[in-house]
Amino acid sequence: MKSRSPLVNRIAIVVCAVVLTSIVSMATTLAVSKSIEGNATAINLTGALRMGAFRLLSHVASGQESSVGENNLQNMASQYGLSLRDNNNIARAIPDTEDHPLAKQYQAIQAYWEQTLRPGLENHPPGSFASADIIAATQSYVNSVDQLVSMLERRTEARIGLLHLIQMISLAFSILIIIALFVDLRNRVLKPLRKLVSIANAVSEQDFSHKANLKGSDELAQLGSAFDQMNSELALTYSNLEERARSKTEELEKSHAALQLLHASSRDLFANHDLCSGAVPMLQELEQLLGIGPIRLYLHDKQSAEPVQAVTTASVERPFYCRDHHCNACLVTPEVYDELPIEEHDGRRLLLPIRTPGKLLGTLEVWYPVEKGLSDTARRLLETLSDQLATAIFLEQQITEEQQLTLVEERTVIARELHDSLAQSLSYLKMQVARLRRLGIEGEQKNAHNAILDELSTGLNSAYRQLRELLATFRLKLDTPDLATALRKTIEEFSERLGKPIELIYNLPPQALSPNEEIHTLQIVREGLANAVKHADATEISVEVVFESPQVQARIRDNGKGLPEGGQPVNHYGLIIMQDRARTLGGQVAVQDRNEGGVEVTLTFVPKSRHLIPAEVSNT
Repeated sequence: MKSRSPLVNRIAIVVCAVVLTSIVSMATTLAVSKSIEGNATAINLTGALRMGAFRLLSHVASGQESSVGENNLQNMASQYGLSLRDNNNIARAIPDTEDHPLAKQYQAIQAYWEQTLRPGLENHPPGSFASADIIAATQSYVNSVDQLVSMLERRTEARIGLLHLIQMISLAFSILIIIALFVDLRNRVLKPLRKLVSIANAVSEQDFSHKANLKGSDELAQLGSAFDQMNSELALTYSNLEERARSKTEELEKSHAALQLLHASSRDLFANHDLCSGAVPMLQELEQLLGIGPIRLYLHDKQSAEPVQAVTTASVERPFYCRDHHCNACLVTPEVYDELPIEEHDGRRLLLPIRTPGKLLGTLEVWYPVEKGLSDTARRLLETLSDQLATAIFLEQQITEEQQLTLVEERTVIARELHDSLAQSLSYLKMQVARLRRLGIEGEQKNAHNAILDELSTGLNSAYRQLRELLATFRLKLDTPDLATALRKTIEEFSERLGKPIELIYNLPPQALSPNEEIHTLQIVREGLANAVKHADATEISVEVVFESPQVQARIRDNGKGLPEGGQPVNHYGLIIMQDRARTLGGQVAVQDRNEGGVEVTLTFVPKSRHLIPAEVSNT
């Protein structure tokens, strides 16, 4: 079926109108520009006539009296007159009609030259200066030339203005054509195209409810009818598949996000040695993805009867194990916490073991809403995550144990060297002191001799005792690679020496101290126990090693006789050694009498693993 007003015909008419307007504009522009061709040169040459007149006047006024000068003036005047009459460049700028103002002015200038100015210049007496009449005549001539120049300029400007007017008319006509084209295109092309594009976009979004309903019989109206028919057929085709496609899309999106999360969690868990900072952001992202939470991670510590919480994604108060007091990742307001699906708020709990072959490392506790449940995809994702956590925790423990075993081996070598060198040397010195005692020196030097031997014996015994305790500590760590077990064995040792059981309170989080910090803490506790057993005459002793975030505090209390007046027993350097060890840890040791009797030794320091916590917080 033919179209009554096809788009191609309308566009062809508009293009022809634009082309015709362009041709007319270019033709008139060419004619006007041709009419003013050479005007600029004529203006320049006419202006040069003024300079020539002044040169002639200057020559007359120079006062030359020779016949050579007079002939020169006549030659100059003849040449000037020739350039005025027969100059083709000026003549082309002058209209051919005699009654034209430019032609009249040009003829008046020629007549004034021939009849007035030239005779006046040639008849001027040689050797005399220019008279007022000749100067006035020259000035009148120059004024006529200036008027001719002004007339040429105005004529040129008028032609240029006509050229501008033609261009503006052409531009206006072109704009009217373009506006008409735009209006026609908007009504006949753009609006239908927008409808068709909107229908196409809706179809791409699986929305088949839009219709074009275009009126007319042109190409776009026919295309709109075809779109409406196609839309109806597609709506019938996709009506039964839409729900299945939506569910598949959601499943694919969750699967894609789950894969990305697993990849990121694997990288972060194995790259970040801090389980809390490495796991909390990832677990929170998992909660948002699956609509679950909170999630808590518990580690199984062989020294603790109950699992120890190591990570949580939501807490009202700062957790006990927190290392970074500037981090608020797991802190939420009570209002937010009350909305979480925990046991008190209609929540269900899923417990997933974190294990490696043959070893249970911890438990992953996941809460989710009762009404929503937990899909199979989410459960599989959580099981995969627990496997990744198990691998990361196992590798971290392996690294820690290897570091501790390396330290134990080094300390075993040191203990062997001390036993084979320093211990034998001290034994040899003790035997030499015993030999000196049996010499039995008599006379005035006997008392001084015995006093020196007593001091030597006391010093050697003290050094030998400290060496035995040091070797005992080294050997104790060899069999007990963690601080809790080493402290228990130390308590058992000193309980036997005291004759009564010593109370021990211990609540440090797992891996709170480095191997070096464990060594110095154990040595200070042993030194404090040794002082209480040997010097205090105590009957009750207690040891408390606790974590008060971010500080670790170790306290040794006894009910003995207290400190002497000097603050330290004679010939005993244990307190100085404890202070040196405390400074090595970056902390301090306080030794003071208790109000109820006895002495309290307190070690306070911030573990190096808490380096993120500022000093002002650690001092609180």
